[in-house]
Amino acid sequence: MSDGDDGLIDWSHVIADSSGALRERFPQTGGREAQWMAEEASGLALHAGSAARDVHAKVNALARFDVMVERRLAGEPLQYVLGHWPFRGLDLLVDARVLIPRPETELVVDHVLAAVDEAAAERVGDDPVLVVDLGTGSGAIGLSVAQERPGTRVILTDASSDAAAVARANLAGLGRRGTAVEILVGSWFDAVPDELAGSIDVIVSNPPYVGVDDEIDSGVTNWEPSSALFAGPDGLADLRLIVGESAEWLRPGGRLVLEIGASQAAAVSAFCDQAGLGPTTVDTDLTGRPRVVRTCRAPEFR
Repeated sequence: MSDGDDGLIDWSHVIADSSGALRERFPQTGGREAQWMAEEASGLALHAGSAARDVHAKVNALARFDVMVERRLAGEPLQYVLGHWPFRGLDLLVDARVLIPRPETELVVDHVLAAVDEAAAERVGDDPVLVVDLGTGSGAIGLSVAQERPGTRVILTDASSDAAAVARANLAGLGRRGTAVEILVGSWFDAVPDELAGSIDVIVSNPPYVGVDDEIDSGVTNWEPSSALFAGPDGLADLRLIVGESAEWLRPGGRLVLEIGASQAAAVSAFCDQAGLGPTTVDTDLTGRPRVVRTCRAPEFR
């Protein structure tokens, strides 16, 4: 493909030529996706057609762009094609080893930050507030806490060594604010050092909560790691385990914050009651669906 007599093509033509197929496959976002992939492939800020009109595409960048478009047209999530995705103030590496960070999880971070602030206000002595992010995946929740509440001690765990490697790569991007972050490999509380039992200020988790028979978009099941999605027949297996063991790991007054499926609030609240945790609060996401369960170990919860 060429543009004029010099054998070169500018990025505006590259984007226009690819937008048709992308729009047909993804009607709502295809046009913008072509630009985003062109920016990623070129390393340039091609914010509008006029900005790209006189910028010639180098051969290696054009080849990379073509591969990205092919991957996207095959159905691979845009986030994986780009290789990174924004989450709050972070630009996270994401690939098929981890779930794609989603907007509802940003709301979970808001609740965790509130719990951190409450724990800091209750603190006696100079020890930092301790947050444990179970099943961290890309590190989105725990690293956001480290970024937005400097000085907090944050432990990230994941049963997948591949996911932990992604989290470590994202931790490197925090610089000095990541010095109080530790990443451990192991299943749920198995990864947490025994000496921390009864001393954790905040436990947070966005665990697998999809039932094996639940209907879920094929774009998710075909590409994202099943181990981070599915949790038994009803999707509650991991939530049940986390709630059941949290009481022995939280300090008195320590908080537990969980992301849940929209139909799971009653069941997870019952788990909290059975574990002796409470009171329990259910918060909704931006669509009004139950999405976050918050509870605590007695004697207090604010």
